Amino acid sequence: MKPIWNSLLLSLNAVLFSAGTSIVLAEPVKDSSPSAIVVPVEGEAIQPENATPQSKQPASIQEIVDKLNAAVKLSPEEIARQQKLIEADRLYLGGQFAAAEKIYREVKAPFATGSADVIQRPPAIVDPAQLPPAGKVYWREAEAAFQHKKVASRMMVPLRLLVEQYPEFIPGHLRLAEALQKFDHNKEAIAVLERAVTLYPEQPDLVKAKVTALAESKQWIEASLAARQFALLRSSNAQQANEFIQLADTHLERYQRHLRAELTGNTIANILTGALGYALTGNLLGPFSAVQTTTMLLRGESAVGESVANQAREQLEIVTDKAVVDYVNEIGQRLAQVAGRNDFKYEFYVVLDKDLNAFALPGGKVFINAGAITSANSEAELAGLLAHELAHAVLSHGFQLVAEGNLVANVTQFFPYGGTVANLVSLNYSREMEQQADVLGTRLLASTGYAADGLRNLMVTLQKEETKTPFTWLSSHPPTSDRIRYLESIIQRHGYNRYAYEGVARHNEIKQRVEKLLQAKQSERKKHQR
Repeated sequence: MKPIWNSLLLSLNAVLFSAGTSIVLAEPVKDSSPSAIVVPVEGEAIQPENATPQSKQPASIQEIVDKLNAAVKLSPEEIARQQKLIEADRLYLGGQFAAAEKIYREVKAPFATGSADVIQRPPAIVDPAQLPPAGKVYWREAEAAFQHKKVASRMMVPLRLLVEQYPEFIPGHLRLAEALQKFDHNKEAIAVLERAVTLYPEQPDLVKAKVTALAESKQWIEASLAARQFALLRSSNAQQANEFIQLADTHLERYQRHLRAELTGNTIANILTGALGYALTGNLLGPFSAVQTTTMLLRGESAVGESVANQAREQLEIVTDKAVVDYVNEIGQRLAQVAGRNDFKYEFYVVLDKDLNAFALPGGKVFINAGAITSANSEAELAGLLAHELAHAVLSHGFQLVAEGNLVANVTQFFPYGGTVANLVSLNYSREMEQQADVLGTRLLASTGYAADGLRNLMVTLQKEETKTPFTWLSSHPPTSDRIRYLESIIQRHGYNRYAYEGVARHNEIKQRVEKLLQAKQSERKKHQR
């Protein structure tokens, strides 16, 4: 989703010059592959770690529901649903997964027919013998022209027809890109490979060719990000993932060498188009020079994220209630264990604000509003939101916006935040970035034993409330109905388990605690207004 960047802007100059209850849902992944899915063992009870008397659930399901009903009036149907989910959660934590799944299936309606439709594309092929007769002719003519170094038109015409009519033939895209590069049409070659990767994102040869083409055009940060995102999102095995991670690190190092050379030689181009003279509140911010921006990028996402997080903690009202902090941090750290970026120090913070919002900073620093906790109906739903934000950080989306010089170009709106000194600057992630975060976020949910439809269910809840109260977090994303369908398609396409742990009782306890904190804040504010 769209991050809140006032802390980033306010801290750039500083950057340049300056034991809670833990319910283990599944054993941490031993395989370093980010795509590994944890499958619990039937009958093996999942016990809380470091359990304290305060963390024990009430003796009966009815007590839990009565407590919830006292805080929020529930309909008879909602009471029955809560009772079943709590019972299913208890069975799941006790290792009785089949019995738990049976109840989850009773409570959770199937996805709407056709809601998860995916654009059907022919399966990828690499053998020319599998092409239809016309495709074989195009390939034969193109290969003959290529081998004998014929004029460009003799190569391009059959290759363009081939990729247009038979896009499933992967060597066609590769050969067309190679031919374009041969005649110095590098920009078009990259475009060809990007279209091919969009159609067949799981094809490593296409991604590798795209990474190589970007690097040869000296687009090293783009090459690094493309390689890393494939390793995290699409790689089919650990060896392949490691290969692409090494590619990503190599090109990131080349990018940083290039920045250092620019600084040393004093030949820096203006990375941010124009000076950042847009004053947010008076003259708080002066223009950023190319030197400052380049130095910031050299420090890397972890260093920048740490500095920005420090500024954010000073400016925002951070929740210190131990039960709430431990709850959110435990969920976040569990997700981070399988995220595939061990170079980050992950930190999770709760902002005492009733609006539903969340944002991720470079390097794994995630902030969520208290309103996100009160809007979610289960631990799985909150985990879905955290997983989505975590995915943005893991995939380096925020750092990518800065590196590509879009810090200013993507500023779309300004809105005040309580009594902070500056306004908030909001940047839009691209639609592709949002979809990538949904894909990886859903995988993280499934990998850690949560119901894979956690974020999808939160979206359904928010869609019902959206007409009454617009949510800031939703405003930065694609339409909610489209989002729900896309999330459903991810779950169905990958066979993720939506009948796993929900965490209803535990979440309701924390939810009520957070609501009291928000009420206390509101009372304090009213007192000062008198």
